[in-house]
Amino acid sequence: MNRNAPTGYTTVLKLLQIMTEKGLVVRDETQRAHIYEARYSEQKTQRQLLLDLADRAFGGSAAKLVLQALSGRKTSAEELSAIRDLLDRLEGGAK
Repeated sequence: MNRNAPTGYTTVLKLLQIMTEKGLVVRDETQRAHIYEARYSEQKTQRQLLLDLADRAFGGSAAKLVLQALSGRKTSAEELSAIRDLLDRLEGGAK
């Protein structure tokens, strides 16, 4: 949040309160200073965001989402290798 300009305490607090209401973060109130923590892992959050994006923008088609993602920017050899490995695992599990 603080990349372009300093962010005020109350702004951060308000965003954390909204995120708590939406169930995105949990708040530990056992100490004087409340501690906020993500409710879900990064991987689970990314997976849910992609499912929502696929449904809203690509009619539920994972293939259309992936094709757009890969055509939009240069993909490294390492990324392509990881994608091939995933496809091989998925195909192996489907047989």
